[in-house]
Amino acid sequence: MIRRIKTRLGSEQGFTLIELLVVIIILGILVAIAVPSYLSFRGNAQDAAAKANVRSAIPAAEAFYQDAAAGNGSYTGLTNATLASEAPGVSPNVAVTVLGSGKAYCLADSEDPNHGAYYVGGDTTGLTMNGATISSVTGSAGPAAVCGGIS
Repeated sequence: MIRRIKTRLGSEQGFTLIELLVVIIILGILVAIAVPSYLSFRGNAQDAAAKANVRSAIPAAEAFYQDAAAGNGSYTGLTNATLASEAPGVSPNVAVTVLGSGKAYCLADSEDPNHGAYYVGGDTTGLTMNGATISSVTGSAGPAAVCGGIS
């Protein structure tokens, strides 16, 4: 058998159609296994990036609240630009929504239409999200528009 392989390698013959089809089928199977895994890893990475962006913006929002020039204990006027002035490392992708007449805020980051994170801080008493009382102030969500559903 080894002698046959050596003579085959030394000749000028090419591959048969069956051999080429087998290789293409094997490559197709490998791609079918790899693509879903890649998409899963990519989605997890986007979720982690969004959560990190939101977590890095929380101290900036709290510093804005404590700043006497910001309106003596109010989140009114909190924007992405003011977050960046408090902490220059805040991602420009973080969306800011002031809630409850300046008593609370929502930070959201959306890396992808299906992957993102949000955080609701401040005094959340009486706030509802899409008709339900806010029980958790952090979460993963698709678009950053999740803050628009809080009233």
